[in-house]
Amino acid sequence: MGTWGTGPFDNDTAADVADDLDDAPPGEREALVRGVLTRTVSDAGYLAEAEEAVAAAALVAAQCPGGGPVDTVYGPQQPLPAFPEDLRELPASALDRVLADDSWLRGNWNDPAKMRQWLASVRAFRDLPDPPRPSLDVPLFDP
Repeated sequence: MGTWGTGPFDNDTAADVADDLDDAPPGEREALVRGVLTRTVSDAGYLAEAEEAVAAAALVAAQCPGGGPVDTVYGPQQPLPAFPEDLRELPASALDRVLADDSWLRGNWNDPAKMRQWLASVRAFRDLPDPPRPSLDVPLFDP
């Protein structure tokens, strides 16, 4: 069937990721999510796992402050581990690759309204996982 909606698990490939996570032993689920994101960041050319990266990023974003649950029947049904904070750095970099102008996934949308809806949801996942940046208002020396 391919893609049937704009959500992170609304395509065959991402739904397969959810099945893989459900089938994996609980202790291996974080490694699956981390692996997809890491490969997407390090891929130099064609993004073979773009749809998987969007799904993985949505799962990480769901555990970030301000994130909401991934509420879909196509997402993982088994509980996911609490992802460590260092994992929050990967989704932004992976989704920057997916959202690039030359991304096949971005260019795959025929309906401009659906593409805008998809872009908005992916950008929301992209923005949530960013770790807090240090304040520049901290004095260098104690007064």
